This record gives sequence, structure tokens and C-alpha cells, in this order.
Amino acid sequence: MATSPSTERRTAAGLLWTPFAALIKLIDLPMRAVQRLIGERRMAYVFLLPNLLFFSLFVFVPLIVNVVFSVTGGAALFPSERPFVGTGQYAYLFDCGSFLDPNSCREDHFWRGVANTARFTLFQVVAMVLFSLVTAVVLNMRIKARGFFRAVYFFPVLLSPVVVALTWKWILQRDGLLNAGITALGGERILFFVDPSWAMFWAVFVSIWAHMGFYTLILLAGLQAIPADLYEAAEMDATPRWRAFWCITLPLLWPNMVVVIVLALIKGVQTFDEVFVLTGGGPGTATLMVVQYIYETAFSNQVQNFGLAAAASVVLGVVLFTLTLAQLAASRRKDA
Repeated sequence: MATSPSTERRTAAGLLWTPFAALIKLIDLPMRAVQRLIGERRMAYVFLLPNLLFFSLFVFVPLIVNVVFSVTGGAALFPSERPFVGTGQYAYLFDCGSFLDPNSCREDHFWRGVANTARFTLFQVVAMVLFSLVTAVVLNMRIKARGFFRAVYFFPVLLSPVVVALTWKWILQRDGLLNAGITALGGERILFFVDPSWAMFWAVFVSIWAHMGFYTLILLAGLQAIPADLYEAAEMDATPRWRAFWCITLPLLWPNMVVVIVLALIKGVQTFDEVFVLTGGGPGTATLMVVQYIYETAFSNQVQNFGLAAAASVVLGVVLFTLTLAQLAASRRKDA
């Protein structure tokens, strides 16, 4: 008697499933034993244990080692071989005549990195919030191909920062695409990476171009959460659009904007890869960032100073931790 195709498919699927079923039974036996031992309510900790182990191995343990390095000196790599210097590394970092003048500091490169990072973050956050807000408002309107434009603006977020920096470096270099267009129109080449002002401008621009889509998405979600009834009531009262935007949109969107501002601040302070690939911190130290200073002090310089780099990273970590607390407070206020 011939078997039907459906029966043959079920038989084949059963044969394929047999080894997986046996494997599941082998895993099930110890899991049931653990559940009987610790109880069903505590089983969640068993599933969290692998993540906690990885977190401890790659985050918590390196954090402790970094703090140990920041209070030790010498050129040895192993902590046991490094002499204890206490707060000596921090005292060396903060030995300044004036914190506003890097030239008056013993470790002037660190404070140049701090000044550049502060300048970069200020311009980037202000421009990022403004452009993201305008873009979100436009994308919230009923325009043609709205879904297409939303995808286009978000696409750079999906790219690797290194890919973004290499692409723009190819466009902006001396013989790049932008200078080719300038010379074709009869102009002279502009050395974007030689002039400090141009280098910082393009570092800010590339960062905004790469990350604006993410912040636009946050603001767009906030705009879509505003009840349409409010705008209808304002329209019935003959309220001008700019006044409706000022009195309705901005106040109701403010919690999202606070989240965007804090997230952009955190991202700006820890900027490294894009600027490093784009300008290398140059010309000179015009675009040297704090994270690049830490990297070069620990690994790239001819004389590697792990303790000083660790102290600088602890200072940076305190700043980021403070900004993270601000972001959490802003999120809670938004939820409330």
C-alpha cells in the first residue's frame, strides 16, 4: 500500500527531530534537578548566570583592574609588579595653573583633549538637537514618500563608525570627491584636514550625519504621541502654526528632547573612532579627544604609561556616570 506524500514528510520530520529530542531530554534532566534543589522561583538566576559571568569577566573585572592601575606607577604590565603611588597619577593630571589654559598644565595633551571634547560636544549636541527636531517635524507631516525618507535618514545609524569616517575621509581629502567638484567649478583645493577650524567642523558634521537618524526617531516617536485633538482645537481657535508649535509641541516634546540631549552628551564625550579615523586627532592636537588621549597614552606612544591612562579613564568614567544618572532621572521624569 503506497504512503501519501504528507505521511512521508511527517516521517522524515520525525527522523530529523529525534536527535534534537534526545538532546533536549539530556538538558532537561539536570535542569529539573536544579529546579528541585533551589525552587522554581530562583530558576531565573540560573538563566541569568551566564550573562552575569560574561559581564563580570569583560566589564567588572577590567574596571577593578583599571582602578588598580590608576593608583600604581611604573612601566610593568602586571599589577603585582607595579608600585603603589596613591593619587599621584590624578595629581599629575590635575596639576594646572589654569584649567582653561592647557599650556599651563603639566599634562597639556590631556587638557587639550578635554577642551576639544567639550567644544566638540557643545557644537554637536546643539546642532544635533536642532537638526533632529526639524527633521522629525518634517517627517511627521503628511508628505510624499514619507516612509522612504524616514528610512533614508535612519540608514547612516546602521553603518559602522569606521565605515562612515573612511567614506567622508575619501570625500574630503586633498584629492577627494569634494575638492574634485570645487576644482571643476574653477575653485582651488581646500585642505580640510590641515586647517584646524575646518577639521573640527567636519568632525562635528560627520558625527551629526552618522547619528542624527537615531535621535530623530526618538523625537518622531514623541511627536506621534501628542494627541491630535490639541492641534485641532488650536486650529479652531485660529492659532498660528508657530504658536501651536511653541505652546503645544515643544512643551509636550520636552521630555523626549531631554533624553536626546543627555544621550547626545554621553555620545559626544566618549567620541573616538569616527574622529580618530577621520582626522587622527590633527592637525596637531586640534581634534584630539579625551578617549584618543587615553588610547595613545596607554598603547600608541613610544613610552606607554598605563597608570596615567587609567587615571584619565577613571575621570572620564565619573563624567559618563554622572551623565548616565542625569539620563535616568530624565527618563523617570518623562515616565511620570
